[in-house]
Amino acid sequence: MAITALLIILVVLGALLVVGVPIAYAIGISALVAIVQTVPMDISVLTAAQRTFVGMSNFGLTAIPFFILAGELMNQGGIAKRLINFVLAIVGKCPGSLLITNVGTNALFGAISGSAAAAAAAVGSMLKEGEKERNYDKAISAATNGASAPSGLLIPPSNALITYSLVSGGTSVAALFMAGYIPGIIWALCCMIVAILIAKKKGYTGIAGQFSWITLFKTTLEALPSLSLIIVVIGGIVGGIFTATEGAAISVVYALFLSICYRSVTFASFWELTVRSAKTSAMIIFLIGVSNILGWVMAFDMIPQAISAGLLSLTTSPFLILLIMNIILLVAGTFMDVTPAILIFTPLFLPIVKFGLILVYNLCVGNITPPVGNTLFVAIKVGRTTLAKVMPHMLLFYVAIIIGLMLVTYIPAITMALPMAVGAVK
Repeated sequence: MAITALLIILVVLGALLVVGVPIAYAIGISALVAIVQTVPMDISVLTAAQRTFVGMSNFGLTAIPFFILAGELMNQGGIAKRLINFVLAIVGKCPGSLLITNVGTNALFGAISGSAAAAAAAVGSMLKEGEKERNYDKAISAATNGASAPSGLLIPPSNALITYSLVSGGTSVAALFMAGYIPGIIWALCCMIVAILIAKKKGYTGIAGQFSWITLFKTTLEALPSLSLIIVVIGGIVGGIFTATEGAAISVVYALFLSICYRSVTFASFWELTVRSAKTSAMIIFLIGVSNILGWVMAFDMIPQAISAGLLSLTTSPFLILLIMNIILLVAGTFMDVTPAILIFTPLFLPIVKFGLILVYNLCVGNITPPVGNTLFVAIKVGRTTLAKVMPHMLLFYVAIIIGLMLVTYIPAITMALPMAVGAVK
């Protein structure tokens, strides 16, 4: 029964996605078709409606719209420019300093905004003219921008990690947030190393006279209000001062305060940001709701247990099991966005291993991999180049990022050290 149900789900889901049905409807329909095979139609429809409502009624979901609105406010508030100046003040004399600045700023801005695509668009646009003046290859700049943008999705506050917490049955958000720092930094460092190697090969020099303690002090002061958002929100959640939802609400108030101080948001623009955030939030929460049907079907037909037994029948080696899971997730990530993929694969693999950061890291790679690769295509569009020109340079970044993935997968201390140090996990 489990294998039959899984095949039905995969075939129907794949067919619907191929013909262009939105992912939320595709998930809901494929789950409903699987239910009908074992439960009468009237009960199936009623069960699907109930599971959708239950999935959307989780109080923890309220953190997502707040963090999305905070990210929109940050995008509007000139935060990217201040972060760019801060990073450039540190690495200005390094070879390919603008490429390194792109990577560092993407990590910071992506963490604050919660969107890899927003980071690629904002940071790429800010650095574009400077890179053009210094004769940087457009394709190299776009590849660096696209490859580094997803690092911010691993660094909290992260909607992807909140979603995983909910789907996995209540994994501690504080523990996930603390676990995300080192993998996110590893991703960014991998991209920086590749950027430096490319810069040296191309002869891209640093910006003469850029570094000075006075400049660093000034840019740090300018960036500090934005950086403090991460410190305040994450510190409060990890310290038990407030929940993830309360921290998200605080981040909105803080981001709005900064935007007003920077005079970057008017009443009209705030209304537009709110409406845009509401639409994005509605899509995500509806997606989570219909995915709850899929989770119920999988539990009812014992699909996760069947997959677990299948993998363990192939091998009992933890190394090989993790490698197989990584391959599956990397392939799936090239065809799916991060959120729906988390909703689908978490209940499948969770019985085998607890792998929140491994899952999110894998799926973030899909963010920069065709044919979906939304973040990569945003970077290409901003850089005014083409996929054919960018992909040869992306191959170097893929190799470095996959090496980072192997480190995260096979060295548990990378994800567990910080959560254990602050007492988020025992």
